Amino acid sequence: MAQAAAVGALLGASTAFLAPSAAPAPAPALRGAPHSSRDSTGPGLAGAAGVGAAALGLGLLAARPAATACRAAAVKKKGVKVVHGKEIPWNLFSPKAPYQGKVVENDVHKQTLTEPTGDANWETTHVTFDHGGKVPYIEGQSIGVIAPGPDKKGEQPAKIRLYSIASSAVGDDQTSKTVSLCVKRVVEVDGKFANRQKGEDKPDKAGTAYPENQVYRGVCSNHICDMTPGDEVLITGPTGAEMLLPEDPEANIIMLATGTGIAPMRSYLRLLFHDKAGASSDGGRKFKGKAWLFMGVPYSKSLLYDDEHQTYKKAFPDQFRYDYAVSREQKNAAGQKMYIQTKMAEYAEELWEMMQDEKTHVYMCGLKGMESGMAECFGPIAEKNGLVWTEFAKAMKKADRYHVEVY
Repeated sequence: MAQAAAVGALLGASTAFLAPSAAPAPAPALRGAPHSSRDSTGPGLAGAAGVGAAALGLGLLAARPAATACRAAAVKKKGVKVVHGKEIPWNLFSPKAPYQGKVVENDVHKQTLTEPTGDANWETTHVTFDHGGKVPYIEGQSIGVIAPGPDKKGEQPAKIRLYSIASSAVGDDQTSKTVSLCVKRVVEVDGKFANRQKGEDKPDKAGTAYPENQVYRGVCSNHICDMTPGDEVLITGPTGAEMLLPEDPEANIIMLATGTGIAPMRSYLRLLFHDKAGASSDGGRKFKGKAWLFMGVPYSKSLLYDDEHQTYKKAFPDQFRYDYAVSREQKNAAGQKMYIQTKMAEYAEELWEMMQDEKTHVYMCGLKGMESGMAECFGPIAEKNGLVWTEFAKAMKKADRYHVEVY
């Protein structure tokens, strides 16, 4: 109960954004050893029934005390981690003692977000779990899901698979009792690996099947994508401290996402532009900065959460922008396929100017090539300004303004 009380206290003490202070802002924090939110290690807390529901507005960390701003501290008590002087929920549930949640119908999205493209792995789903308020998390964190298996090695259950959370801290329904994931169904036909021999592949929930081929289906992704409301799910976590939002309400946020890398970006945008937790007393939003999203997908039928982006753009035209790079359908003026770096190059000068501002943070989530794409886009402009892009990016990381989660 002591652990539960501690987590309940940290949840109740947080606010989405601090009001701007007249005092000078603290120096940018220096992170310790790089942390990957794909890391599933850490202490767990079994049976955390007493943990309070996630508090409204845990999306932005509170101001960092100078004495603790130099690095993320180690875990000091079960279920909690100190990051820049702020306690956040951390591995409340472990692989050996997961939380048993339940799939619920989402109040915003249908389960399948995308449309068939001709590729075997065309489907991306939005699935929501009820956690009863016992798995609190903040924007930018991940949870693990344990599939029944068997996995590639025949193990049952399979090892956990970590997924970036696609909902804000209060959940899509703003009850602080649900968590949503954005999951791409992994299906490979006649590839290097197979867990379905010819004649064995059966139609999935989306109705696709390849009985005439050898097929590999991702164990956990297919487990999640085939879920139906009422199904039980085993959850671990939360974990992850690399992708957390800054505490400054006037921060600028540049977001780069490929495919399901949109998940943490969606969690941010829900808090910044949608949730009651992010609303100010004057009827506006607590967030006063600018948010610019770049999303890369292969087909326009693969665009994720476009309806939400359109809504935010219409409601907050001076604060939110978005640009899409559809690689198999679009080309730039030079005839090159449109990838994220190709699209960003169209705004290189403007983006470069934004990144000179110490209040600007860059978030990347998705395929590994994203960082090299940044170098391709901004290397020339950095050189023109007498700088080396790799050194500039390294300085941003050191100042905790460059956040990367790739796979």
